[in-house]
Amino acid sequence: MFRFVFVLGLLASFWVTPAQAAAIGSLKAFVEQVQTFRADFSQTLLDRNLRVIQKASGSMMFERPGKFRWVYEQPHQQLIVGDGGRVWFYDQDLEQVTVRQLDLALGSTPAALLAGHNAIERDFDLLEIDAPEGPLEWLEAVPKSRESAFELIRLGFSPDGMLREMVLRDSFGQVTWLIFSQAEHNPVLAPDLFQFTPPPGADVISD
Repeated sequence: MFRFVFVLGLLASFWVTPAQAAAIGSLKAFVEQVQTFRADFSQTLLDRNLRVIQKASGSMMFERPGKFRWVYEQPHQQLIVGDGGRVWFYDQDLEQVTVRQLDLALGSTPAALLAGHNAIERDFDLLEIDAPEGPLEWLEAVPKSRESAFELIRLGFSPDGMLREMVLRDSFGQVTWLIFSQAEHNPVLAPDLFQFTPPPGADVISD
């Protein structure tokens, strides 16, 4: 309950300072030094009034640039795979596959954001957040492009530089709150994890 109230306060807070403190350094180190990443996650989706719409959980991994695998295990089985050129969205219950070019999908999912290239300050304005005292250091990344799927992204790093949480607000006012656990920096990941072939009989929708 405390964590939920804290995130609501974080979303309502606009106390930011120029990008020069610890969280900015943690983000730059994460982007520059972490080429592969693996973690479990819990995800909470809230509407524009910050009411819970859905909770989900699963696992994710990425390899820069542009390769990622995002597996939803609860409440429904879904899979998102970025192979470096395209992004595949597979809904097992609907037996439906949607495929998009990576450059069009980049920024439309948390996985795509995390697995992007290293030019973070070219695409985002970075600001430290003067958040309430807690175990994490927070920053805000505001996309410079008006075509971004998100209005703002807030990232929380632990003092050892590990990404622990993300809060994203989209152009419709909806909020996605992610908590990462069992995180690993630079694990060895098999290449076939970032490949996807539509299952026989699945409907395939492409751009």
